[in-house]
Amino acid sequence: MLVHFGPYRGRSDPEFVAGSGPLACKPMDLPLRPPVRPMLSKAVGTFDALPADGELFFEPKWDGFRCIVFRDGNEIELGSRNERPLTRYFPELAGALRRELPPRIVVDGEVVVPGDKGLDFDALQQRIHPAESRVRMLAEKTPASFIAFDLLAVGDHDLTAQPFSVRRERLCAVLGHVASPVHVTPATTSLDEAREWFERFEGAGLDGVVVKRAGDLYQPDKRVMFKIKHHRDADCAVAGFRWHKDGQGIGSLLLGLYDDKGTLHHVGVCASFTAAFRRELARELEPLRAGALDGHPWRGWAEAAGDGRMPGAVSRWNARKDLSWEPVRVERVVEVEFDQLQAGRFRRVARFIRWRPDRTPESCTYAQLDVAIPRELREVFDVGHR
Repeated sequence: MLVHFGPYRGRSDPEFVAGSGPLACKPMDLPLRPPVRPMLSKAVGTFDALPADGELFFEPKWDGFRCIVFRDGNEIELGSRNERPLTRYFPELAGALRRELPPRIVVDGEVVVPGDKGLDFDALQQRIHPAESRVRMLAEKTPASFIAFDLLAVGDHDLTAQPFSVRRERLCAVLGHVASPVHVTPATTSLDEAREWFERFEGAGLDGVVVKRAGDLYQPDKRVMFKIKHHRDADCAVAGFRWHKDGQGIGSLLLGLYDDKGTLHHVGVCASFTAAFRRELARELEPLRAGALDGHPWRGWAEAAGDGRMPGAVSRWNARKDLSWEPVRVERVVEVEFDQLQAGRFRRVARFIRWRPDRTPESCTYAQLDVAIPRELREVFDVGHR
């Protein structure tokens, strides 16, 4: 059964002090201390692409900010996947987590904002704001919830070397009686039920299913889990843009992914924006234009010619097409939807989904992509059966 979001029972923590420094300003007496990078997932196209051996656990894929909660007595730290604390942005969760969690615990999960029609990612994004007054106002207006889905440590015990099936059992035992806004994610070992969730939960703002092998240990920053989503997406670094042909704002964003050697590759563009959004993008990226070319990973590409795979070079398809581009400092991440990856690039123009303020550009790597071979090629060439 899907977690039911009851009315918010917590309150803003009166002892909350806004801060923006690194995690673990003061050491916590825990088996695992912040920062800890979360274990990650790799996209697979369908349920049929999942491993056939071993028991699998299926969970709804929550659409929020990944968060590892550290509690040591009265001290609460909300760690994000980019190792920057989320604590100051969600003061309403501090009191709830003190009330519902054991005194010493480390638990992996997701911070979400439930709305009238399901999860509201736009409202969640608005919670990341520098002004403490606005943080407090939004904490009351759009209170967040925490969905727990993995137990990393409790008391003096580090559980990361235990298989997931054991961690799941302990999670349910330790947090089985928590109350809103803290929840434990539902999980099932039934493939049929997982397929039902995949279809039924889409309209509620859940964007797929996460799949975990029963025997997997917790491996920080490793893509060990699997995810099945309703669309193929990628988080990309924004390295530049092109002006729209009518001069009214930005026509396309230039996207990059890092390889395992740390080189940023141009993988394509996202475009097809409304006129209003083109102007909004221009305002959004204007602060990143100053000094952008100094040390830019694509600085030399502006002088390249004859290769349409580089931004600013001559198009392979239309020599008259203007592909000049404007660099920006590589500091922003965008999530895009695409259909196919070919030779390391998006085959067609990608679609803008949303900004990802919880991600760093360096985390946008090819490793997140697991693009299925089109069915036609699989049938014609019998790929995978040789």
